[in-house]
Amino acid sequence: MSVNPVTGLTAMSELAQDVLSINSTQGSNPGPLVKIPRFLFTCAPSLLLQPVLPGNVQGVAGLGHSPISLPTQLASHFGYAGFAPTFALCLAPNGVIFFGDSPYNMLPGLDISLPLGYTPLIISPLGEYYIEVKSIKINNKDVPLNTTLLSIDRRGIGGTKLSTINPYTILEHSIFKSVTEFFTKELSGIPLVKPVEPFEVCFNSKSIDKRTRIGPKVPNIDLVLHDQHVIWRIYRSNSLVEATPGVSCLAFVDGGLNTRAAIVIGAYQMENNLIQFDMARSRLGFSSSLLFFRTSCNNLNFTAIP
Repeated sequence: MSVNPVTGLTAMSELAQDVLSINSTQGSNPGPLVKIPRFLFTCAPSLLLQPVLPGNVQGVAGLGHSPISLPTQLASHFGYAGFAPTFALCLAPNGVIFFGDSPYNMLPGLDISLPLGYTPLIISPLGEYYIEVKSIKINNKDVPLNTTLLSIDRRGIGGTKLSTINPYTILEHSIFKSVTEFFTKELSGIPLVKPVEPFEVCFNSKSIDKRTRIGPKVPNIDLVLHDQHVIWRIYRSNSLVEATPGVSCLAFVDGGLNTRAAIVIGAYQMENNLIQFDMARSRLGFSSSLLFFRTSCNNLNFTAIP
C-alpha cells in the first residue's frame, strides 16, 4: 500500500527491486555516480501523485525511520565503508540533501555542519521524527503556554514533530493563540492588515524594516529544547512570509484543538537551515539560519567532479 503524504490518499502498489544510481560527494561537489543494487521501492498508480504535487514530480522519497526508507537502505549498503546512518536536509529552491556524515560544504567554502547545535532525536512508532521543546521565547521573553502539551503522553499525543510535508509550522490552538498574540505585542507599531489564508496574523510589509541579511527586522522566536541553553532560533526570514505584495504574514498555522503533535515544524521554518538527522547518535543537529553565516542552502557548488 502506498500513500500520498500530502493528501493521505492510498492505493494498492507493488514492491519492486532495481539498481539505484546516486551521486557521491566529498562534501563540496557532486562526484561520480555510485550504484546500490537490489534497491527496494514501491510502484504506485501515477494518479496518486495528483493533484497537489507539481507536474514534474515522479515519486516520493521516504526519509522516515523504516526498513526500506532511502537513508536506511543507503546506510545498510554502504555501512561496510563507514557510511553513517545519517542524512542532512538543506531546503531551498536549489537545496540539497546529504546522505552520510559531514563535511557539508557550501560556497564560499564553509562547512555548514560546524555551527550545529544538538538535541535528542525521538523516533515515534510510525517512524516519525520528534524533538523535545520545553518552552518558546519571543524577544528573549517567555511565551505563556500550557507546557503539558509539549510532552508526549502514553498515547503518543503531544510533543514536537518535524515534517517537510507541511509547508508551514502548525501549532495547537492554545499555543498558536499565545504565540501570535505575544508576537503581535512585541511588534507593536506595525499595522495589522486583513489576513491571507492560511495565515491569521498579517502585517503591512511597507512598515517593516527589511534592511538585514536575515530577513525583516522583527522579533526572533526561540524554541527552547531539552536544555535551557540549547535553543533553535527562528530568525525573521523563517518567521515571516510575503503572502501577497505588501502583506507579510506570521508563517504559523492554527492546527486546532485536537492535534496529534502540539507543534509540527514545517518546511518553511527549515529553509536555509541545515537539519541533520543522526540515527547512530539519536540526535538532531540544527544550524538556525545559514543567512547569518553569509551563505544559504542554494550555495552548493553543483560543478560535477568526474
